Amino acid sequence: MKKSFGDRPILRGVDLDVHRSETVVVLGKSGTGKSVLTKTVVGLLRVDEGTVHVLGQEVGSLTVRQLDALRVRIGYSFQHSALYDSMTIAENVAFPLVMNDKRVSRGEVADRVDAALESVGLLHAKPQMPAELSGGQQKRVGIARALILEPEVMLYDEPTAGLDPLTCGEINDLIVQVRETHHTSAIVITHDLASAKHVGDRVAMLIDGRILGGGTFDELFAMDHPQVRSFYAYNFTDEASP
Repeated sequence: MKKSFGDRPILRGVDLDVHRSETVVVLGKSGTGKSVLTKTVVGLLRVDEGTVHVLGQEVGSLTVRQLDALRVRIGYSFQHSALYDSMTIAENVAFPLVMNDKRVSRGEVADRVDAALESVGLLHAKPQMPAELSGGQQKRVGIARALILEPEVMLYDEPTAGLDPLTCGEINDLIVQVRETHHTSAIVITHDLASAKHVGDRVAMLIDGRILGGGTFDELFAMDHPQVRSFYAYNFTDEASP
């Protein structure tokens, strides 16, 4: 697929497959189009050339109603959690369920909120406000909110950005747990090598608008490619060592 903004090409020919119950990590520097890629998956951006197929449907050919129905099957964990400051944690998690299923009873909403928050270890935080939680806890709530609709695909946009190393590890463990428990397919957008190695079944890199690699973490960083090697050298940590 290709996507440009005006005369500035962002995605120059991206080809990426994600299989059922598989987590694919897309690495890349800031401004390389990683978030643009995820937005094409949910139809927030339309590609200029090529096609995007999600759960057997071509995103670009869907009507507004069909696209809304597809989005319910996709969970999106935003980089900055995007919680509503005026809502409690329980209300934040319930919001997509209430908005997308008018037939659901209050009792079922409460049960599913409890289940979603329990799955991320924050059942006790239901009455709290977002400002009362740490950055890592807010990330967990964002993941719980995505899970409440029982999605088949999860999209994680920089899930460990701005977090301390210990909390990063907890979020990485949670991403793996979500895949194992809910059998979701996932795309993880990140520049965090430790996260990529921990959560990714396959790891690719977005370079100059194209996808490079697509094997394991070790296979990607064994490539003799100058930008791959410089990215690894710049981001090197002991935990991310191939």
